[in-house]
Amino acid sequence: MGRRSNNGDGKQDNDMSRFSADNYERPVLEMPNGADKVLMHSCCAPCAAEVMDALAASDIETTIFFYNPNIHPRDEYNIRKEENIRYAEKLGMEFIDWDYNARDWFDRTKGMEDEPERGIRCTACFDMRFEVTADYAAENGFSLISSTLGISRWKNMQQINGCGERAAARHPGMEYWTFNWRKEGGSQRMIEISKREEFYQQEYCGCVYSLRDTNQWRESKNRPKIKRLVKFYGREVLDEEG
Repeated sequence: MGRRSNNGDGKQDNDMSRFSADNYERPVLEMPNGADKVLMHSCCAPCAAEVMDALAASDIETTIFFYNPNIHPRDEYNIRKEENIRYAEKLGMEFIDWDYNARDWFDRTKGMEDEPERGIRCTACFDMRFEVTADYAAENGFSLISSTLGISRWKNMQQINGCGERAAARHPGMEYWTFNWRKEGGSQRMIEISKREEFYQQEYCGCVYSLRDTNQWRESKNRPKIKRLVKFYGREVLDEEG
């Protein structure tokens, strides 16, 4: 994604500095569907902040919709939500804290407990979250929805966009915005902003199956299990005796 430049000896370098949060000249975003506002499903503050900054820079009326019944346990859900609220308040964006119907999520993903990441369990999870997002949008005057999930390099963007488009298609005149938030250094700025804001740094996607599988992988590599609720971008992590 970087600009190619000559370093003086005939060799080419990747220059990513112009995409940094301090240097990037943001383009004016144009929303599809003739929309004048967007309902943005958010999964967490680290993923959302760069997207929120991009929308704010283009003066796009944005409402953040936090609906993530996949996140477990409850204290993990709460800290991710509170971090997202903190940044929404900083930017002056409306924040909708929707239902934590975790039991419905477990019912929706029943039988998929051993499916791999990016598999059919993730599709079912995205479908559930985007369907509720689209339903809320239809009931509250939004014709455009999107999600911050696509900025993460750990996610399959095609899978996410497919789920979003399928959810939006349930309502006439609604569209899912498939903008690629990773491009032009978006993923780089996501980390920069997270460090600047010292966001909580989660180490699994959110669901108990991801936590289980991540810890199993770590054990296989003789690495310590995840310690939840203690790691923040830009901060030193104290050991148990610290």
